[in-house]
Amino acid sequence: MKTLLTLLCFLAFSFSVSAQSGDWIELFNGKNLDGWKISENSESFQVEDGVIKVAGPRGHAFYMGEVASHDFNNFEVIAEVKTMPGANSGIFIHTEYQEGGWPNVGYEIQVNQSHTDWRKTGSVYSFQDVKDVYVKDGEWYTEHIIVEGDIVTVKINGETVNVYDQSKDENRKGDLGVKKVDHGTIALQAHDPKSVIYYKSVKVKILPD
Repeated sequence: MKTLLTLLCFLAFSFSVSAQSGDWIELFNGKNLDGWKISENSESFQVEDGVIKVAGPRGHAFYMGEVASHDFNNFEVIAEVKTMPGANSGIFIHTEYQEGGWPNVGYEIQVNQSHTDWRKTGSVYSFQDVKDVYVKDGEWYTEHIIVEGDIVTVKINGETVNVYDQSKDENRKGDLGVKKVDHGTIALQAHDPKSVIYYKSVKVKILPD
């Protein structure tokens, strides 16, 4: 009996590891924000009709769930997103929970089609920015971020729009602190009360180190 129990525990552990290495895993359950921790203004993130609605004062929803212990190194994330006119948001990578302010750790991958900020969707914000607009407000699209070593690749609806190689960035001067690819969780941004954004799905895939 003890041997059988040990075997079952081993198989359960093996399944858990394999499910988190190379398979797509949904981080949003479509019902509530279990597994996510919101900073500053919890009311800025609501689940409506199976979708995360982001609307309200600045705040960030950090993934703090069980997948990879919310600590990603090499990984991919695909979000299904819809922006409304004038909206601004972002998907942070390799970040960590922060009670207030804009996250100091990790990079922000921009979500913005028509906000006044000239840095548009796909930008590695302020490090390698995108000026072109690839999708329209009011339409669902996929924002696919791939992090492997020093390289961050961003695809919009399957089209590569940005490839940022941190190791070759000659403009990284001075003390940039923790704005770098390293490891950490992801976060969704509520930018301001006038920005309304919807996230229908947020999936991750763990890649080999």
